[in-house]
Amino acid sequence: MLRISKLTDYAIVMLSAMAKDKAEIHAAMEIATTTGIALPTVSKILKLLLNGKVLVSTRGAKGGYVLAREPVSITVADVIAAMEGPIALTECSISHEGCEQSSGCEIRGNWSVINQTIQKALESVSLADMTRTAVLPEEFHIPVASLYRELGR
Repeated sequence: MLRISKLTDYAIVMLSAMAKDKAEIHAAMEIATTTGIALPTVSKILKLLLNGKVLVSTRGAKGGYVLAREPVSITVADVIAAMEGPIALTECSISHEGCEQSSGCEIRGNWSVINQTIQKALESVSLADMTRTAVLPEEFHIPVASLYRELGR
C-alpha cells in the first residue's frame, strides 16, 4: 500500500487551516487548537515545514508562522517532499546506486514512468485545492498505455 505518514497528513491539515484563515501569522498554539493536533506534534511539523521552505517564521511577541507562498503555489508534492524527502515509489526512482539488481533490471524504466506520473499528479494539487470540498467521480481509471504516451515514449 502506498501511504504518506501521519505527520505528512497532519502537515496538510495544518497548512490547509492556515490557508483558509484570514490571519497571516499563525502561532503554534493557535494551529494546535484549530486542528486538534497536539502542540508537540504541531511544533515538530512546523520545524520540518520551515526547513522545507513551505513556511517562514517571525520571532517576537506577534511572531508565528506564515505560508512561504500563496496557497495556489504550494503543492501537495511540496509538502510531501518537505516532510518525507523526495517522492519515490522504489529506491531506483531516486538513484540506481542503492539497488543490487539495477544492472540486470528490465523494469527499472517502468518504475520511473509510474513515479513521474505520481509526481505530476501530486504537483497538480495545490494547497488552495485542498481547502475546497472535493467531488470525486464514482470511478477513476488511468490506462497504463496513456502513461507512456504522455511521457513521449
